[in-house]
Amino acid sequence: MKRIWAALVYLASGLLTAIASWLAIGVLLLSVVVLPLLPVTAPYIRRIVDFDRQRLARYAGVVLASSEPLDGPWLHRAQRVLADPGSRRDGLWLIVHALLGTLSGAIAIGVPGALLQQPFVPLIWWAVPGGFENSFGVHVDSWAKAFLSVPIAIVLTLILTQLPRLADADARLARKLLAPPRASLEKRLAEVVATRAAALQAHGAELRRIERNLHDGTQNKLVGVVMMLGIAERTLQQNPAGALQALLRAQDAAGDALEELRNVVRSIHPPVLDDLGLDGAIQALAARCPVPCVLQAEHLGRLPAAVEAAAYFAVAEALTNVAKHSGARNAWVSLGVDGRQLTVLVHDDGKGGADEKQGTGLDGIRGRVAALDGTVDVSSPSGGPTVLTVVLPVEK
Repeated sequence: MKRIWAALVYLASGLLTAIASWLAIGVLLLSVVVLPLLPVTAPYIRRIVDFDRQRLARYAGVVLASSEPLDGPWLHRAQRVLADPGSRRDGLWLIVHALLGTLSGAIAIGVPGALLQQPFVPLIWWAVPGGFENSFGVHVDSWAKAFLSVPIAIVLTLILTQLPRLADADARLARKLLAPPRASLEKRLAEVVATRAAALQAHGAELRRIERNLHDGTQNKLVGVVMMLGIAERTLQQNPAGALQALLRAQDAAGDALEELRNVVRSIHPPVLDDLGLDGAIQALAARCPVPCVLQAEHLGRLPAAVEAAAYFAVAEALTNVAKHSGARNAWVSLGVDGRQLTVLVHDDGKGGADEKQGTGLDGIRGRVAALDGTVDVSSPSGGPTVLTVVLPVEK
């Protein structure tokens, strides 16, 4: 009974999306004719298909990834809709589901309704003057016709027990049409393997950097503090009046070591992110930038810690490059969350010509962002401007 109920819910909700698919097909045809509408209507059409993916996941436990999000300028988004294989799969599913989903959904809703009617036919037909028509169009005006409800109920019960098979067939079709082809899965797997390798490499480089900073910076300063305290101890025994200067030098050295240690800690995960959030932390970076920098950010709310850290370090590295290499007079940072992704843009009016091979830190940004399945795009023609675009997936 549980399987029948699950199939009934799956097919009945499919009827709703099938009706929506008919409307979406009309909108899609209009958008293809009137091309400027395509980037506007495509996201709403995708929501219908994504709802079907969610139905499939709830019923069959099969999770299918949505098509890639549409971003960028209008012309770029229009080209993406027309050329993207995922968009073509979504369009094919709309057509097939509009036809078959309407039929299977009508069966799923009609059979239980008709079955519930049958026991009442023999009980009430005689009380209705002139009889009445049952759910199959038979005019019931005699006991013989009234007792036809018994075999009809048996047949409807048998059909009801087959609803799970109908739902399973619909789920298999949905999986076949909406799942990306094997080549795409293999390509995605290769990307995941490469991203994992890059993440491990970036993690190893980060550990080596932290170890080097601790060894060459903090440790040396702490050794100096110990030596100065030793000198102060001997001076105290031989010349108590001169020991004060040695203790003051040791105190200064201890302060330097503490500041060095704080810098190392900030490079792992800046405390300002926990205190102010991403927008506040970036505002602090912009305020400290030697080049006048303007921040444009909506209220982002709290994002996953890894996403905030990756975005923060990307902006920090980019602003460092602006100050050191760009010769820019102004810089701008823009932050925005759109749906399931965070977009960060760092733009300057400098001389351009940024070269990742010259040790500008862009490789480090790519490594951090790739570890979170994000993307980095750098546009820096000779003469400028330079625009760094970082897109990070956000799963709150």
